[in-house]
Amino acid sequence: MRPPTEWYLAIAALLFTIGVVGVLARRNAIVIFMSIELMLNAVNLTLVAYADSFGASDAQVFVFFVMAVAAAEAAVGLAIILAIFRRRRSTSVDDINLLKW
Repeated sequence: MRPPTEWYLAIAALLFTIGVVGVLARRNAIVIFMSIELMLNAVNLTLVAYADSFGASDAQVFVFFVMAVAAAEAAVGLAIILAIFRRRRSTSVDDINLLKW
C-alpha cells in the first residue's frame, strides 16, 4: 500500500516553499543557488507524483532529462559563483556588481 498522491504534493509544496524563502531571505549566492535547485526538485516530485497517479511513465523520462539539465546547470552555476568568489572574495549578492569588473 502506497501513500496517496496528496502526501507527495504536500511534501513538494513544502520543499518549494522552503526554496522560495531561501531565495528571498538569503544574500549568499550559494544558498540562493541551492534554494533554486530545491524548487526545481519540488517541481520534479510533483510531476512524478501526477505521472504515477495517471499511469503515464513518459513523464518520468521527462523528469530524468530535467535532472540531467539541472546537473549541467549546477556545474556551470557553481563555476560562475567560484569565479566571482575568486575575484571579489565574497559570495554575497549585495557585494557583486558584474558591470564594474
